[in-house]
Amino acid sequence: MTNETLPGANIVAMGESAVVVEFGRTVNRETNARARALGDYLRANPLPGVTDVVPAYAAVTVHFDTRETAGLLRVDNPLEAMKAAIEALLPRVPAVPRRKPRVLEIPVCYGGEHGPDLERVAAHCRLPAEEVVARHCAPLYDVYFLGFVPGFGYLGTLDRRLHTPRLDTPRKRIPAGSVGIGGEQTGVYPMESPGGWNLIGRTPRRLFRLDADGAPNVMDAGDQVRFVPVPAAEYDRLKATQR
Repeated sequence: MTNETLPGANIVAMGESAVVVEFGRTVNRETNARARALGDYLRANPLPGVTDVVPAYAAVTVHFDTRETAGLLRVDNPLEAMKAAIEALLPRVPAVPRRKPRVLEIPVCYGGEHGPDLERVAAHCRLPAEEVVARHCAPLYDVYFLGFVPGFGYLGTLDRRLHTPRLDTPRKRIPAGSVGIGGEQTGVYPMESPGGWNLIGRTPRRLFRLDADGAPNVMDAGDQVRFVPVPAAEYDRLKATQR
């Protein structure tokens, strides 16, 4: 089965060695599924000279080596040739990604030293801190794509009542496992890094492991995430079991 909406995608140049395939400007499950489906298809059926395929919320960026593409396709303008090649294959792309989503449960200790901005979020949203936690845990989030740092999943859709502006001054060091809210988004910092999101909790679960057998990322685009609140004692117990 093919997706009849894919040929209407907007294909634009990003410099001389990359093109962006846009499916829309609105973040939702449908456009993200199209972007992931195209990303999966391009990885399984690589075009000449392509060096990387990067799906995002509602678009896919395709990077390529201009010399290799020009040589393999025997063309003088590799950028236009790549745009034409992608447009030609769009009708063959499946309507949805083939990989079935996994449901990942992520335990989170909210507030206190693990979530220093929980009260700030609660005050901004005019909600009790307990309701912020309840609303944050309620959805089954889609992992739209990975970015920012390795293993960082952009999750949606966050409850509208919890939308909170990013910090005016980003922190230089955020502990690994910190759960944050930034504007209309939520996610988990998989490693220590700078960041400007509001920290409302922390998970003891390791989400990125270079020493792991197989893929280092625990979550991947297309997975689903459910946050599960745990008390501090349970956080400490689970933290002690991580290696």
